[in-house]
Amino acid sequence: MADHELFELGDFALQHGDVLPGARLAYRTYGQLSGDKSNAIVFPTWFAGTHEANEWLIGEGKALDTERYFVIVPNLFGNGLSSSPSNTAPPHDRARFPHTTMYDNVRAQHRLVTERFGIGRLAMAVGTSMGAGQAYQWAVSHPDMVERLAPIAGSSHTSPHNQVFLEGIRAALTADASFNGGDYAEPPRTGLRAFARVYAGWGLSQAFYWQREYEQLGFATLEDFLIGFWESNFADWDANDLLAMIWTWQHADVGQTPGFGGDTRAALASITAKALLMPSKKDLYFPPEDEEWSAGYIPDADLRVIPGVWGHLAAGGGDPQAAAFIGAALRQLLDHTPHE
Repeated sequence: MADHELFELGDFALQHGDVLPGARLAYRTYGQLSGDKSNAIVFPTWFAGTHEANEWLIGEGKALDTERYFVIVPNLFGNGLSSSPSNTAPPHDRARFPHTTMYDNVRAQHRLVTERFGIGRLAMAVGTSMGAGQAYQWAVSHPDMVERLAPIAGSSHTSPHNQVFLEGIRAALTADASFNGGDYAEPPRTGLRAFARVYAGWGLSQAFYWQREYEQLGFATLEDFLIGFWESNFADWDANDLLAMIWTWQHADVGQTPGFGGDTRAALASITAKALLMPSKKDLYFPPEDEEWSAGYIPDADLRVIPGVWGHLAAGGGDPQAAAFIGAALRQLLDHTPHE
């Protein structure tokens, strides 16, 4: 049995003018919606992750306590569960899948939240990495709905340096001759392995490798770690799905929300939620400096830097120190009563 549900969006008009026929949003919920529908949290997924990757923060006694909150985890377009190149019928399959933005994702999620559940206000929008970008988009697109905002190891817009990183992993994947412009008969495995090895140098910090933290994860050598952790993580992903998510990531910018004309500062200034921004200390592509910039334009924002050497992956729950820090910060934010 599937461990998620599907919300049918019909023929879904996208921000850049295309239409995604028969669009579907995959999601999973945790906990029970209260009678007054005031306890809902939306927690979108990150790059190359499904709702399962978010579950380390969800459950009885965890930061997103299912005894108190109703947590909705919508899956990103392109992640293989929601509409994606790998599960969309021709002529919109594979490399012909239309480009989707953060704004498109949140517009679909808003329909889920309001039409399926009748929710008019969210206790919090939270997310990590690309999920953080969607949380930001929620707070800009629907300031009347979002009481609290918690972007973790992410950003309100994709910086030029971040785009360079993304171009590197895109190039590694598509350079495989068997990729064939996206019309591959078999997975481009050489490209997927190259993609994973390039990603390995960005997802974790220099200090992580210097201190041989991978040995604490059970890998005897660096090569074992590259194969057993990084290559295995991406081996089963569809290449076109990865590229679709990369496009969404590269073009993320809350300033592109209709009404702001590309002005990211104005979009951030429109956020009314109580915001807690949590960059990771040694994140190589969402560095704390970027979030300091965003915090400067949000009217009610605090910034707390996640400690440790895990870099971007500090937001994934694997590092106990970072996990405890994130959990404590989210509990404190949820205990905060926003301004009326």
